Amino acid sequence: MILVTGGTGMVGAHLLFHLLNDQQSVRAIYRNKKKFETVKRIFGYYTDTSEQLFNQIEWVAADLNDIPSLTEAFIDIEYVYHCAAFVSFEPNKFELLRKTNIEGTANIVNFCIAQHVKKLCYVSSIAAIGTPAIETNLITEDTEWNTEFDNSVYAITKYGAELEVWRGTQEGLDAVIVNPGIIIGPGIWNYGSGSLITMVSKGMSYYTTGSTGYVDVEDVVNCMVQLLKSDIKNERFILISENLTFKDFIYNTAEHLGVKAPKKKASALLLAIGWRLDWLKHKLTGKRRLLSKQTAQSALSTSQFSNAKIRTALDYKFKTIDRSLRDTTTYFKN
Repeated sequence: MILVTGGTGMVGAHLLFHLLNDQQSVRAIYRNKKKFETVKRIFGYYTDTSEQLFNQIEWVAADLNDIPSLTEAFIDIEYVYHCAAFVSFEPNKFELLRKTNIEGTANIVNFCIAQHVKKLCYVSSIAAIGTPAIETNLITEDTEWNTEFDNSVYAITKYGAELEVWRGTQEGLDAVIVNPGIIIGPGIWNYGSGSLITMVSKGMSYYTTGSTGYVDVEDVVNCMVQLLKSDIKNERFILISENLTFKDFIYNTAEHLGVKAPKKKASALLLAIGWRLDWLKHKLTGKRRLLSKQTAQSALSTSQFSNAKIRTALDYKFKTIDRSLRDTTTYFKN
């Protein structure tokens, strides 16, 4: 049997759909039953039998840091896809990020070892990849993590989670790590790339000049499944289809949505003022941070990622981001 953590998230739900269509026996962890509707909605994009497929999943209420519930979840498990994570770039959320992403992953790794799981696939992020000495250099799986760099709290905890997986491999666990870029796909419109699409649909005043890697959710799932089935072990793989500037991504999204694209460029000065005002608002009102120093910096940084390793290992061809945006915005409009 296969265990999927984070089954109610976008990657987890698309992975469950793929596994069920592959006639696999699947158990999935959840924390909030309200998110079952998200899974059913995502299934509904691709099939008329979403309810029937959903009912084939063996759901277990569990928390990554609740050992008794994880004990139940791991009974008779042979393979694990660890997709669960807490995503936030708010510095004041560091302890929760550390507890979920690092300690939670350590617990998953420990159970995999204790239960003699055959293989673990961990979903990390390109945020956990190192930063090259020269900004224009391609970032690869071998780019070293720089502890002196002003990394975001999210990046720090995803890197820490990867260290737990590597620790597991030293203790006999076979594992693979995938590092997706910004994942494009339908179903969740209030965070991640879905929130970007929502923002563009409502109209944006500014664009930024930085760049990063993007990938379609189906490509992420396909690579995860192929890697777990393969003889490849104890390796990490960057999953991106293309590197795009934030301006190009926003403009392409606006074109597919049929809305106006922003005309103004956000300068470094504007972003510097913006994150400081955001910090002050948080201190005065307690409202959540929307723009941290690190996210403001990343909006201007030019990051170019290489997908050569995964393309060679699996002979894989990625969906173009234009096609991914076309498909995803169609679901959004409908």
